[in-house]
Amino acid sequence: VQLQASGGGLVQPGDSMRLSCTASGGTDSIQNMAWFRQAPGKVREYVAGIRWSSGTANLAESGQGRFTISRDLVESVLYLQMNKLKPEDTAIYTCMADLEGSSWYRLARGGSDKTSWGRGTQVTVSS
Repeated sequence: VQLQASGGGLVQPGDSMRLSCTASGGTDSIQNMAWFRQAPGKVREYVAGIRWSSGTANLAESGQGRFTISRDLVESVLYLQMNKLKPEDTAIYTCMADLEGSSWYRLARGGSDKTSWGRGTQVTVSS
């Protein structure tokens, strides 16, 4: 599975942004997808995950009330809608496809032994 993320850029605090991640090649094998982010000098952080078939979502505490994860099964696109952005949301955001299935706990820690990762997209929140 190949993943291509898009939608990053520079926004001001309080603004909204939607990230997209398009999956191609063997998308029938996708069990879950997730967004992670990594800020400069910090470890990679789980942002949100979604069960690909059912659409059941899981959000990390940092995004609850502000972020929404969703997907388009027909187009094989994963979305992350981010509202009320804060400077601390500044990071490189990366999407991941989990191909063997994982609990939320395991997904948040990088998923199963069979995953595919896209190239990240930079999100900068600054006035």
